[in-house]
Amino acid sequence: MTSGSKIVAALSGGVDSSVAAALVRKQGYRVCGVTLWLMRGKGSCCSDGMKDAARVCEQLDIPHHIVDIRQQFEETIVDFLVEGYRGGVTPLPCSRCNKELKFGLLLEYARCKLGIGTLATGHYARTGFDEPSGRRWLARAVDRTKDQSYFLYDLSQEQLASAVFPLGEMTKDQTRTLAAELGLSVAHKPESMDLCLVEAAGSMRNFLDAHIETRRGEIVDTSGKILGEHDGAHHYTVGQRRGLGVAAPYPLYVVAVDAANNRVVVGAHEEATACECTVGQVNWVSMAEPEAPIQAEVQVRYRSQPVQATIIPLPARGARIVFDDAPQFAISPGQAAVWYAGERVLGGGIILASGRR
Repeated sequence: MTSGSKIVAALSGGVDSSVAAALVRKQGYRVCGVTLWLMRGKGSCCSDGMKDAARVCEQLDIPHHIVDIRQQFEETIVDFLVEGYRGGVTPLPCSRCNKELKFGLLLEYARCKLGIGTLATGHYARTGFDEPSGRRWLARAVDRTKDQSYFLYDLSQEQLASAVFPLGEMTKDQTRTLAAELGLSVAHKPESMDLCLVEAAGSMRNFLDAHIETRRGEIVDTSGKILGEHDGAHHYTVGQRRGLGVAAPYPLYVVAVDAANNRVVVGAHEEATACECTVGQVNWVSMAEPEAPIQAEVQVRYRSQPVQATIIPLPARGARIVFDDAPQFAISPGQAAVWYAGERVLGGGIILASGRR
């Protein structure tokens, strides 16, 4: 891109996306702000966020468009989340939202309605082009505490080619400072700590209970012994310790959610660990799919520490991940396993199952 080129800034009404828009404008690009209307009611993804985004666009003197995708959000994210929990898995809606909505519907709107093919967002990540391989790469942000590359692993090469991440080289403190220096109205706006769905509902429990019928069932140990009763299997996730309501001489953790039998399986810490897992819907990012196993550092949750593992490619966009040093705790079906080489994202996929050797 060159100065004077057009770019769309995805604006949520938060400080990160607002500073990202200000940065590309400062660099000389002709910026157009676009906000996705995702949900009904108030909240960061609803009227409050849209008002804040509109105010920022006024301050930056850039046009602002609101795209109503409430129906698509319901079908693509809400239904996906509900069906996942109903089926006993812990879905990853942020990754899906990035791929299908922000770099899907929003980018399509930008191209078809505005004639703009480049999108700037407030994600903390970095991207670029590797000439020898001819591939776009994705890498961690400089600020590791805010790095969001885990949630962007599923973007295609075409989507990465359209992506600009102005905050990738900045820390959150620098973002806040710049927002204040620019006088942006959102400079001191509190950061959202939950999914937009959870924020709107008040809690994940409230959100799920509004969509999933509560059925009481058994809490059992790994041998099948009944230890107690749960108030809805969708309230539990693998690795959970608090709120189990059953007593034991040692700490208990959720080992599995057996939705088919409406059971929550609990066990000791070691019973909630696994030596390997299988993943599906694999997306190879900064490298082409290898023909042989590779070594990489794997994260099985957003906040988990990366650990050394062997990635074994499988047919039909699958992979088997074998942890090299020690079993890993709370590997949850529905979450993503994302593998790295240093700072770069090599690939990732959705966890299907885990096991012990």
